[in-house]
Amino acid sequence: MAAAGRVRSEDQFLCSICLDVFTDPVTTSCGHNFCKSCISEHWRVNVPYQCPMCKEEFNTKPQLKINTFISEMVLKKTKAEIQQMIQERRLKIQEIQRSVELSKNAADRETADGVEVFTALMESVQRGLDQLLEKIQEKQRSTEKQAEDFIKELEQEICELEKRSTEVKQLSGSEDHLHFVQRFTCVKAAPSMKTWTKVSVRPPSYEGTVERAVSKLEDKLREDMKKVVKAELKRVQQYEVDLTLDPDTAYPYLILSDDGKQVHHGDEKRNLPDKPQRFSRCPCILAKQSFFSGRFYFEVQVKGKTKWDLGVARESINRKGEIRLRPQFGFWTIRLRNGNEYYAAAGPPVRLSVQSGLQKVGVFVDYEEGLVSFYDAGSSVLIYSFIGCCFNDKLLPYFSPCMNAGGTNSAPLIITPVDTE
Repeated sequence: MAAAGRVRSEDQFLCSICLDVFTDPVTTSCGHNFCKSCISEHWRVNVPYQCPMCKEEFNTKPQLKINTFISEMVLKKTKAEIQQMIQERRLKIQEIQRSVELSKNAADRETADGVEVFTALMESVQRGLDQLLEKIQEKQRSTEKQAEDFIKELEQEICELEKRSTEVKQLSGSEDHLHFVQRFTCVKAAPSMKTWTKVSVRPPSYEGTVERAVSKLEDKLREDMKKVVKAELKRVQQYEVDLTLDPDTAYPYLILSDDGKQVHHGDEKRNLPDKPQRFSRCPCILAKQSFFSGRFYFEVQVKGKTKWDLGVARESINRKGEIRLRPQFGFWTIRLRNGNEYYAAAGPPVRLSVQSGLQKVGVFVDYEEGLVSFYDAGSSVLIYSFIGCCFNDKLLPYFSPCMNAGGTNSAPLIITPVDTE
């Protein structure tokens, strides 16, 4: 009754002709109220003169009287509505300002994290460069030391030879044959000299020095990147959603667990109604939950499978006949083929470098950012990201266990909770 009372109270401010709030309300002699312009127009085109409400007819055009009471009430109502609209807009301003503040805090955190990460990366690069230069300089110093040693030894031998040459010259002018013989024997018996014909200073080989340094740096950066991705994965996992598979979308050969968390391909087609939302030709299924904004994350166990597809899809995708897993057709997915070949279903497909033993895939979506990322949830490695996506529709998690291939691909896809440890 209270609700009905409110409706009747609001109706008192509405013109029964234009069904809008009164403008210049006037009252007829029968006691009914209308906008002045509305009743004037009504009587201009409708003769004889008649009240639109009670149908009372008047011999002459009635004299309209301004309804000051309703005019005042309308003004009060309009003023209250304006005040309410002002308040709503002030609250919206506060909400927007709060969003900007939260965005700035997030930007500051991301900036700080980015600066920290890139500073560490630059320090690693600088250390790698310093080590490379030190190795090159060390080789050069070793070469210079070898050359210095050879030159010093040669100079000593030159001194010795010059000394012997002087002695020989002095002996050659001696007339004392006995003294000549004695001294010549001593000179001839001097230590033998090194044969320098095969001695050389070879420049050091630098082949592969830069490549080895870069490879070592890559290993270090890969380890650092793994730490970054692990931290990022922890952040996106906070957007975990609880998903269940939608049996009304399931391809007729698919078998679901009772809890709606597992799906695999069976050998026999089930007798199911061909609903509009059901896939008719491809072994796939969607989740019950859909998302039109924000962020969400879920994980799927793929252990033991040789073939599968995972990702998200628009609600409006074609579900009848063959489907094409491409973003332009409303699918953002990755896939496994032949047990060890991973692809991003872009256009054309992108071959992915994935470590063997992938057992659990994490899927993260940021609707507003147009981002779909896939993670190796076990080793905290980013597998692939679709960026700059344009969704323009509800998104639903998409799963395909693919055909069981005579039992070789019979393992199920399993929606699993995030391991928080």
